[in-house]
Amino acid sequence: MKIKSIKSLLILAVVFVVAFIINHGTAMFNPVEKIDGFEIHYIDVGQADATAVFLPDGKTMLIDGGNSGDGIIIKKHLKRYGIKRIDYIVSTHPHEDHIGGLSYVINNFDIGEIYMPKVSYDSAIYTQLLETISSYGYTINSAKKGVCITENDEYKAEILSPIRDEYDDMNHYSVIMKLTYKNTSYLFTGDAEVVNEKDLSGDISADVLKVGHHGSDTSSSEDFLDRVNPEIAVIHVGKNNSYNHPHNVVIKRLNERNIKILRTDMDGTIIIKSDGINITYEGARK
Repeated sequence: MKIKSIKSLLILAVVFVVAFIINHGTAMFNPVEKIDGFEIHYIDVGQADATAVFLPDGKTMLIDGGNSGDGIIIKKHLKRYGIKRIDYIVSTHPHEDHIGGLSYVINNFDIGEIYMPKVSYDSAIYTQLLETISSYGYTINSAKKGVCITENDEYKAEILSPIRDEYDDMNHYSVIMKLTYKNTSYLFTGDAEVVNEKDLSGDISADVLKVGHHGSDTSSSEDFLDRVNPEIAVIHVGKNNSYNHPHNVVIKRLNERNIKILRTDMDGTIIIKSDGINITYEGARK
């Protein structure tokens, strides 16, 4: 073969590789990242909520799905870790910033069980979600106090709220869930507000608290924070959002209790890891 022909083939090969990278990204060169044990990923979806829980037996839980358009962010994050199945989806309540991306997620993953509060809500996004769930033949489990989503010798996920059948505000239907892993515990609150915090009974203490309602002053009352007594508080919040979340009064309450504050607007996606005794954390923006 002539040297000129070899050069031409090399040029064509380089062009092909460059074109492939442009169209498909660098995923072919990046191995799937490994989840080793128990991890919680508070995914940065701006002014919305989406949290992935990687359980130590290899199962995966997704709590909320961000806004419409955030489904692809969640998909990319989970695929980065080789996730093909979501064993548990927990939709805390029907507001768009919590369910907007769930239809996309359901369309792109094998789904196990789905938990949602029993409440009607008139919105196109909510209707689309219900239709998507129905189209796959999935059933919806009622999320309410006393429901245990999963439990074994190492971990337990139990719903503490909603407690009442009817509330005055959609936020009040928010699922509050306590997840215990060995000697550590984690509280997820959706957009639950003070009325829900006051209704809670029993042991609600947790090492890590997902702060309610993006740090709004409608949540995180002083009594509630004293009862939870967390070491770490995670706030799902968008940068320069129009709601002025998180509110200064909430930040003040957290600081007064020497609670470590992590925020998705400042830290990016926040990853909590634990061996069941010790807890470590890191943000995407180190």
